[in-house]
Amino acid sequence: MSLSEDFRLPVACPSCGSHLMRVSQVKNPDDEVHCASCHRFICLWHEAQTVLKKGPGSESEALIEKAVNRADR
Repeated sequence: MSLSEDFRLPVACPSCGSHLMRVSQVKNPDDEVHCASCHRFICLWHEAQTVLKKGPGSESEALIEKAVNRADR
């Protein structure tokens, strides 16, 4: 059983360009979000939620996010 969950952010990792992020399954507001590829700290969970609520920047981003984040929505 995994203790973390992957999701996609519309904002890419500044180190590797990946949009796939990882957060603990608990998802407390102060839980750290890390890039799933290079493991760089990206932001806190409450900050990621704000970005997710703003939505994607384009229709193609929206389709990708819908497919990747379908379990969360």
